[in-house]
Amino acid sequence: MGQNPDDMFGDEDYPAYTIGQAAEMLGASQDFLRRLDEANLIDPHRSAGGHRRYSRYQLRLAARAREMVDRGTALEAACRIIILEDQLEEALRQNEKQQHGPQQAD
Repeated sequence: MGQNPDDMFGDEDYPAYTIGQAAEMLGASQDFLRRLDEANLIDPHRSAGGHRRYSRYQLRLAARAREMVDRGTALEAACRIIILEDQLEEALRQNEKQQHGPQQAD
């Protein structure tokens, strides 16, 4: 049986958007989205027919990249910056979790 639609719509990683929908939402070209894939910023899900499908999380990353490119940052540099920012954020989140995890008694 398939996934509950309510679960899918609340899932940030559910690949709900086609490349055409994603490009329209971002005000970008489909080629721009393909270039983000080539630069390893996003790795869209592939449908059974091989078509790219994007999640809301991936669209947020693409929007960040578009903003940076629009301000003059090279696409590859923008992608690398975003990847490093996300890695740093995750490392900080893990560090916070370890520091404030369950306290052990002496």
